[in-house]
This record gives sequence, C-alpha cells and structure tokens, in this order.
Amino acid sequence: MGDTMLFDTHVHLNDLKYEEDLAEVLKRAEEAGVSKMLVVGFDERTNKRAIELAEAHEGIYASVGWHPVDAIDLTEDLWEKVVRQSEHPKVVAIGECGLDFYWDKSPKDVQREVFERQIELARQVKKPLIIHTRESIQAAYEVLKENHAQEIGGVMHCFSGSKEMAMEFLKLGFMISLGGPVTFKNGRKPQEVAEAVPLDSLLVETDAPYLAPHPFRGKRNEPAYIKLVAEQIAEIKGLTYESLCEATMKNGMELFNIR
Repeated sequence: MGDTMLFDTHVHLNDLKYEEDLAEVLKRAEEAGVSKMLVVGFDERTNKRAIELAEAHEGIYASVGWHPVDAIDLTEDLWEKVVRQSEHPKVVAIGECGLDFYWDKSPKDVQREVFERQIELARQVKKPLIIHTRESIQAAYEVLKENHAQEIGGVMHCFSGSKEMAMEFLKLGFMISLGGPVTFKNGRKPQEVAEAVPLDSLLVETDAPYLAPHPFRGKRNEPAYIKLVAEQIAEIKGLTYESLCEATMKNGMELFNIR
C-alpha cells in the first residue's frame, strides 16, 4: 500500500446495500489506501446515517442535503432537521443537491426552490456544495450563477458534461469530480474532462454503491475501487499514480476544510 492515500469524496456508505458487510467494505477500502471518505446524505435517513458513520470513524466525514428527485417530499420539519444537522462539526458540505431532469417525480420549479434553499444554507454555514445534475447541467449552472454560488464553491459530483461546460464551472469556483465512468470503454466525455481540467481542480469519487468502474461495471461499487478511477485519470494526464492521489487528497482537504 505504501504511503499513497486516497480521498473518496463521494460515497454512499449510508446505503442499505452495505448493511450486511460494512466492516469488510471499510477494511478493503483501508487496504486499497483510502484514508478519507465523505459519506453523502440526500434525504432524512441518509443524512442521519452519514452523521452516525462520521461520528464512529475518524477518517469519515458527512454531508447533509436533499436530492432533487425527492424535492417534492421536503416538508418544513424535515428542512429544519437538515439545517440543524448542517452545524455538526463532522458535516463538511451541503448536498447532494441540484437538478435532475431525468426522473420526473419532482416538478422542476420545486427542484429549483429546494436547490436554492441549500445554496443559501451553504452560504450561512460556510460549507461547500455537492452538486448533482442529470440531464440538467445548463440549468444547474444558471441556478448556481444566479444565486452567487461562487461565494461558497463546491464540487460538481460525478461530472458528466462536456469539457467546455467543466471550464464554466471552474470559473464559478467549483471543482470537478470524476468517478467510475472515466474508466468505461464508452467514457469519452469524462476522459476528455479528466485531460482538460487542471490537477488542482480535480477530485476523485466512487459514488458507491453506484457506477462501479471497469471491470466491475454493473456490480455493487465500493470505496476500494476508487484506485481504478485514480489510475485511469493518472494515465490520461500522464502523471504518476502517487502524484494524482496526493493532489486529489490535498484538493479534497482544502475544499472541505479538513484539518
């Protein structure tokens, strides 16, 4: 393993798919050199669980937020809970939040309102945003811009847009995070983004249990597999694996204000 340490900046260890074997998943992550993980919340259950995991493990941090797909379910009581949780010392970000036009469970105007509330909350607690977009990149960009999100910054999680769009988010002070799709045979767009985005603006993530990298595509993802993502990006950028790990660790620590 050596001294190469990785920061999985977006993982859902709060997913029920890990209920049976979380200890083994954490052990494999450690063996793969993953020393830090950010467990991302997106509704009442996952926010609570993210905080529990962060409290129980030194190298685990949490974020709390509300997913755009479920925007319609956000009551005032639930929102108050998110606001309270956002003050927790191991909560280092707000989100995941954003816009999702792939699923039509929540109307676009409701999604937008819930997104804007979270941008405002991030500003209040001075914690960066974790942004989810699906078939909504341009719209999300406009909401971020209109709501002066560059004052707080954050990360475009599992970025699926073009390299041109990536550059626009960089101008807004957002980092670009890449996960499993950068390893896919048909992953041309994320590969172009990996090449184009400067090293000091890149993060790596698994989004586990989703989006497992090649050759595990279609199976349950887990933090240990982030190594495959980092190796692929290092190769694309013509860097050593060590320097890629070092840079993305530093970027994550700085963005999420981890000492």
